[in-house]
Amino acid sequence: MFEYIYRSTAPIEPIFHSHMHYEVYYFHEGKCNYLIGDQIYNLAPGDLILMYGMTLHCPKVDPAVPYIRSIVHFDPAILRPYLELPQAVPVMQPFEQFKNHRLCLREKEKEEFERILVVMHGHQQRGDKVGAGRLLLAFVDMLHFIYDQCLQSLREPREFPSDKEMTVQNVINLLEDTYAEDDLHMEKLQNALHLSKSYLAKIFKEVTGVTIFEYVYRKRINEAKILFLLQPDLTVTDACFRLGFKHLAHFSRLFKQHVGLSPERYKKQLKEERSDAEGGKL
Repeated sequence: MFEYIYRSTAPIEPIFHSHMHYEVYYFHEGKCNYLIGDQIYNLAPGDLILMYGMTLHCPKVDPAVPYIRSIVHFDPAILRPYLELPQAVPVMQPFEQFKNHRLCLREKEKEEFERILVVMHGHQQRGDKVGAGRLLLAFVDMLHFIYDQCLQSLREPREFPSDKEMTVQNVINLLEDTYAEDDLHMEKLQNALHLSKSYLAKIFKEVTGVTIFEYVYRKRINEAKILFLLQPDLTVTDACFRLGFKHLAHFSRLFKQHVGLSPERYKKQLKEERSDAEGGKL
């Protein structure tokens, strides 16, 4: 999943929301207070926000002045070919370590970042495969720029806005290691974190906007999509049980609910796309 929106002026509703993908948000101009979790950012032109989408967030803007921003939504899975290269820079570290973080770009750094945005927009406007490929490469360059800007902060101990958010982060860290276990249940989280099930459920929903098991199921379905992409011969049944589902019907129902296609149809679509791509090669 990759979406780039350059210098959007579209009006927005001030509604708190969350999503599974990561986000790079750049503020060009306007008057905006951006609420992310427990933090309120009073934005100035040149402010760049790295966002872990599962945290509730909402921009509150002054409609009397133009509100201009550029946004990238992306799934880290698209970066795997670049992250696996020899001597690859861990460009996802700022997102993974900070979850949500603001950079205040000014002068030369602001000019450099805005040049990257313009280059990405130019590639996007081509509307062909070469443009799409160069757009993704320019985005990887953007992530290197962001990593470079975050180096000093990455070396400093992270301070959480509140005990509540720190606890939710601990839940997410635990789920990252256990989401595919078929015996995952609230008692396991309760025992691991030494907090009651009801408290964990309450604050997780409060901070992220989804329940713990909605998060787990979204994570599993996203991983299923990645497995089908990287392992074309993997059966739907094998993916179902590998990701912790006990019943194939449950997996298929959730997959269609989140993706819009059954897992079988999704695999078929991927196969057709690969055939079309291979057929277009010289």
